Amino acid sequence: MWSAPYDLSIDTARADALFASTLQISDEPSAVQVKHAIDATTSTLGDLGCAARVAQEFGEHPETAVTRMRWAREEVACVFDDSPSDPDYAPRPVRPAGGCPAPRRPSDMAGRPVGRHLLLAC
Repeated sequence: MWSAPYDLSIDTARADALFASTLQISDEPSAVQVKHAIDATTSTLGDLGCAARVAQEFGEHPETAVTRMRWAREEVACVFDDSPSDPDYAPRPVRPAGGCPAPRRPSDMAGRPVGRHLLLAC
C-alpha cells in the first residue's frame, strides 16, 4: 500500500483546521471568524488531530469532503493572503539534488538526546 505525500506547510495546517472546525460554508464567515475557528480547532485537536479528521472525512464522505477542503483552502489563501502570519517563518529548505540521506541505524544515534520529535521521511 502506498502513502500519499502530505504537504506540511502552515497553510495546509490552517486548511486542515478550518476543514475540521464547526464553521460551515453557508455561514459565509468573516476573516476574524475563520481565524478564530482555526485557533479553536487547533487548540482542541492539535495539528495531527486536524489531519486525522480530514482523512476520516475523505474516507467516509469523499464527495462532500472535496468541496469542503476546496473551500477551506480558498478561505485560508484569502484570509492569510498567501503569506505566513509568523514573520520568523522560513520555508522548508530545498532537498539536495542527490535525494535523501540513507536512514540511520539506532546504533548510529548513540549519545544523542532522547526526545519526542516528528520524523519526516523523504
